[in-house]
Amino acid sequence: MNVVKDLLKSGKTVIGTAGSAFGDMAMLADSGFDFLLFDTQHSPVESKQLIPALQAMRGKKAAPIIRVSANRAELICFALDAGARGIVVPMVNTKEEAIAMVTACKYSPLGNRSHAGVFGEWGESKDYRSYLDMVNEGLLIIPMIETQQAIDNIDEILNVAGIDVLLVGPSDLSIELGVPLDYPCDTYQQALDKIAAACKNHGVVPGMYFIPPDMDPNFFVDKGFKFFTMRWPKWATEGIQNGLASIKR
Repeated sequence: MNVVKDLLKSGKTVIGTAGSAFGDMAMLADSGFDFLLFDTQHSPVESKQLIPALQAMRGKKAAPIIRVSANRAELICFALDAGARGIVVPMVNTKEEAIAMVTACKYSPLGNRSHAGVFGEWGESKDYRSYLDMVNEGLLIIPMIETQQAIDNIDEILNVAGIDVLLVGPSDLSIELGVPLDYPCDTYQQALDKIAAACKNHGVVPGMYFIPPDMDPNFFVDKGFKFFTMRWPKWATEGIQNGLASIKR
């Protein structure tokens, strides 16, 4: 069972935010976001250090998703054993790399993930084989597209069975395209249109790791990007201010 995957299959827009090994993840996981995305690529934290944060999310609305630092089977295994219900892998540029990712995520016979017991919240199963099948079906597999090479190989990548979301890395892709952080420019937007069209053709959801600053999320939703993260501090500040304003002082 993975509510995020069910939402995506129904055509809904799924919105998450950054998780952290520190702070109150139980509160954030019940604040309304669909998922919390924990990053181990650009942070000094490893998947094993996220276990307390993921345990604090048990029974909450948001699903834990972990971005590993590289497309390596042992890193994916660590993240899944920590309790991740979705895996993000950076810099997936070829069909072979996409196959390697999916294979590392799936239990046999669909992959070669090592099994060491029951991890994460997947619901009840009648036997261990049913549990393995439940995880294989429910896990979100999310390769990142961040280079021109990946765009050139996009149809081959999307032909790999098991991919749920193709996630744009906004910063790296803009740099690769020669327009660093110039997200509104035609070159960048044309690349996004190509990605969205290819995903639609293959039945895969296109996503954005984050919505660029000062850009309307609905602009990207209208393009077809229905999986992304948003920063929450501004919303939290506004909520606190509204709450305080309602009190006679």
